[in-house]
Amino acid sequence: MNDHNTGYDPVFSDYIALLKPRVMSLVVFTAFVGLMAAPISMHPIEIFCVVLFVALGAGASGSLNMWWDSDIDAIMFRTKMRPIPSGRTSRDAALGIGVALSGLSVLMLGLASNWHAAGWLAFTIFFYVVVYTIWLKRTTPQNIVIGGAAGAFPPLIGWVAATGSISIESILMFALIFMWTPAHFWALALFMHSDYEDAKVPMLTVTHGRRSTRRHIMAYAAFQSLLAVGLAFSAVGGPTYLVIALILNSLMLRNAFLILLRNEIEAQKDNFKFERSFFKMSLVYLFLHFLAILGEALLLPYGIGGW
Repeated sequence: MNDHNTGYDPVFSDYIALLKPRVMSLVVFTAFVGLMAAPISMHPIEIFCVVLFVALGAGASGSLNMWWDSDIDAIMFRTKMRPIPSGRTSRDAALGIGVALSGLSVLMLGLASNWHAAGWLAFTIFFYVVVYTIWLKRTTPQNIVIGGAAGAFPPLIGWVAATGSISIESILMFALIFMWTPAHFWALALFMHSDYEDAKVPMLTVTHGRRSTRRHIMAYAAFQSLLAVGLAFSAVGGPTYLVIALILNSLMLRNAFLILLRNEIEAQKDNFKFERSFFKMSLVYLFLHFLAILGEALLLPYGIGGW
């Protein structure tokens, strides 16, 4: 079907790209871990349905984000080849897909698990699209600090889908992602500074400079590490998680300290090689923490996981 607003005939992959599948993969994984770590087991089909509908909700958020941000996406080098600025799809298509998938994902999650979980999914979509994308992103350098909560809700949603309620464990998993998000994206902003400056997005690197951003990364890495290691002593932690967390957070603190010490001239000379590495490493960091939580949950029935 021809998209009349672009004059381009989109293919299926163009519509999939609107859903931000790479971002969705991490969202789906953390939601799955929250579901599996919960003390109440679910039927495999129920688990599949919950993960599927959380994924659709994440995709809906991504599509609505691309709809609203299409103007600045066209300016930024990192995003200019996304479906809308590249002319492969239209803003109307992104809006329509986002709204449709939002409604479908919330309704189906409620039917597949419980309406408490569906309510949290609806709130997550609202928070990401309205609070972060429309309000915070273009108005405050704290955009990613507050807005990062949207990406932290999935494990909580998974937990609530299984148990019907929130617990300290689900809050700790939420907090781990919430504290991880700022340093992760500020590392990106260090080597994509000109993108945000050109698009007039008030990231910390634009409003306070790279030196201040480096100090903020160090501070958040310290708080994040305390929380990550402390989570080992909760009901979803255990000795395996503790060992992994100690190793990962030692590396995180070391790398954050090296980020802090980096000279801006040297960083520009090597094209922010270390900052790029830190950004990628932080993705592995979060994945391995949640993989360790999943491992503890899977080992628990055999008397190995947990304390």
